[in-house]
Amino acid sequence: MKIIIGCDHAGFEYKEILINLIREKKFHFKDCGCFSAESVDYPDYAHEVSKEVLKKTDHIGVLICGSANGVAMAANKHNGIRAAVCWNKKTSEMSITHNDANVLCVPARFISPSELKEIFDAFISSQFEGGRHKNRVDKINC
Repeated sequence: MKIIIGCDHAGFEYKEILINLIREKKFHFKDCGCFSAESVDYPDYAHEVSKEVLKKTDHIGVLICGSANGVAMAANKHNGIRAAVCWNKKTSEMSITHNDANVLCVPARFISPSELKEIFDAFISSQFEGGRHKNRVDKINC
């Protein structure tokens, strides 16, 4: 698995926290930015992460902004991206088990660093259940 990570200025601090966790877990990753807390446009990073995720089936994305909504909206414009806004462990698990999400979007302004780690761990350790959920996921792209 390779993790593709990106953020806007509101998510920069949390991106750095996650990169340290990713390194500890010895995952391969690509940092698509941003690279400081200076104001930037979140769609630029959401699009970059989405393009990278779509390159290989074992790539997953993580996007971080203030509410997670903006990056999720931008990422979901890409056919094949299933970006999920997750604010706790359970929503993160279900984004995988029921929705086969391939991009995790987290709201930096509404969760703690410890919650961020729980959400990320749930995302990378959960497995898609398939079955009736696969039929629904197959209907997502137009």
